[in-house]
Amino acid sequence: MGAVGSVRGNRPETLGKAYQSMVEESRSAAARATRLDVLKAADRPLVTPSLLNCDFARMSEELDALKRAGVVAVHLDVMDGHFVPNLSYGAPVIADWRKRTDFPFDTHLMISEPARYLDDFVRAGCDVIIFHIEVVPEPVPLLRRIRELGCEAALSLNPPTPFSVIEPYLDEVDAVLVMSVMPGFGGQKFEPAVLDKVRAIRSARPELRISIDGGINPTTVGAAVAAGATQLVAGSAVFRSDGNYAAALAELAQGARRGSA
Repeated sequence: MGAVGSVRGNRPETLGKAYQSMVEESRSAAARATRLDVLKAADRPLVTPSLLNCDFARMSEELDALKRAGVVAVHLDVMDGHFVPNLSYGAPVIADWRKRTDFPFDTHLMISEPARYLDDFVRAGCDVIIFHIEVVPEPVPLLRRIRELGCEAALSLNPPTPFSVIEPYLDEVDAVLVMSVMPGFGGQKFEPAVLDKVRAIRSARPELRISIDGGINPTTVGAAVAAGATQLVAGSAVFRSDGNYAAALAELAQGARRGSA
């Protein structure tokens, strides 16, 4: 009777929900793999516009405009008001954006407890998870956990943090994000001294994707590319007041070519 009772306890609707959940997880994993393939195949240097600078009230229109302008992937800046002195958005907002686009989400967690919220951001549809070496000084377990969940794992370091802090972990990452300003606010002035770290990373891992974020514009982008950056996070340089994102990207590409010449 106990066995019969146990079988009866698994109602068809419960089994159906479990199966549906498995199907959805499988679809989600396949979709993420496809998005990551798009990111890996993109021409370099690649500009990833930061959505922090777009009009949140018109997100669908903004995403469509970026797609028409030729954008391949977008950058998400998640701030907790603790690690950085500003607040932005979290996993529920990103989950809503995921329904509206197939862009790869390059997600920069500027938060004090990235491991605590990792599953939320993965479920929300993030594809690359970046966290700071300053808050997780022993990053290997978290990097491996991110990869186990099907995402790419990356480390970021602030301008004062030396290359030597992340050097032992370069074999564990899919990318490194070098901050060329202190994180938390847009529109800051580019700090050229960080380019020495870009060069050091490029020398240590020649094929690694190196992203740079902060003060990237047509004037500064050439030096970043010349140092070895292959992914360029840009906010105000893309989201111009005239709304011509294609022209903004063309100007960044022209500046980048000067660096790669």
